Amino acid sequence: MAHAQHIQVAHNGFGEWLRQVIAVTRDALERRRVYRQTVSELGALSNRELADLGISRSMIRSLAKETAYGA
Repeated sequence: MAHAQHIQVAHNGFGEWLRQVIAVTRDALERRRVYRQTVSELGALSNRELADLGISRSMIRSLAKETAYGA
């Protein structure tokens, strides 16, 4: 699933546009960091620990995606 954001060019010109691009990029990088950290932390748990949480190993990536990018 692709995640796209609309960048609108403001009337203030290039400087405002650049700030928007930087903000969107930072947001995307932070979401990716959250995704990777969630996958890493859940992946480090044993099958028993995951079962105690009601999570199967096959659910890890989808849970991480939901955590980072929303439902």
